[in-house]
Amino acid sequence: MDDPRSITQPDPALRRYYLITSLLGGPFFPFIYLPLWFKYRTLRYRFDDDGVSMSWGRFFHRETYLTYRRIQDIQVSRGVIQRRLGLADLQLQTASGGSGAEMKIEGVRNPDRLRDFLYERMRGARDDGPGKVPGEVPGEAPGEAPEAAHTAAPPQEALHLLREIRDELRRVNAAGTSGADHGE
Repeated sequence: MDDPRSITQPDPALRRYYLITSLLGGPFFPFIYLPLWFKYRTLRYRFDDDGVSMSWGRFFHRETYLTYRRIQDIQVSRGVIQRRLGLADLQLQTASGGSGAEMKIEGVRNPDRLRDFLYERMRGARDDGPGKVPGEVPGEAPGEAPEAAHTAAPPQEALHLLREIRDELRRVNAAGTSGADHGE
């Protein structure tokens, strides 16, 4: 796999993984395997410039889309059977407050390359805020050396805003203290 964006569906070995894990269910095999088989047949991934999409299902179609900006953490997991088959799962977590992964990319052959690709996209999405030119460094003039951005003085607008907030808090605190003295 040269480009992680070329992943559109899970590796065929995932079907074998589903079969093996379903066989461990003994007499419940058909009830375990059939839903997993349908999921495997319909599972699709799409990596675009803004995020990653995962969809599956025919009767109960589900789709999850995460922007790179929302992804907080990526975990790679490989069970014993998955390692034997050369597979891994990537679990993408967001700051949504849930304990589980928001999205689980299953059946990946080269998870390290995909993880690195996603981390690179995450960093780029956070660096490029709304209204910014991709690759632009804050406080850096066009054509200016990147090192100069780290030594530049803080923007005067931010300093002015912080002073206004400080002054307003002092006024609110003073009004609250004088109002409490008159109310007793």
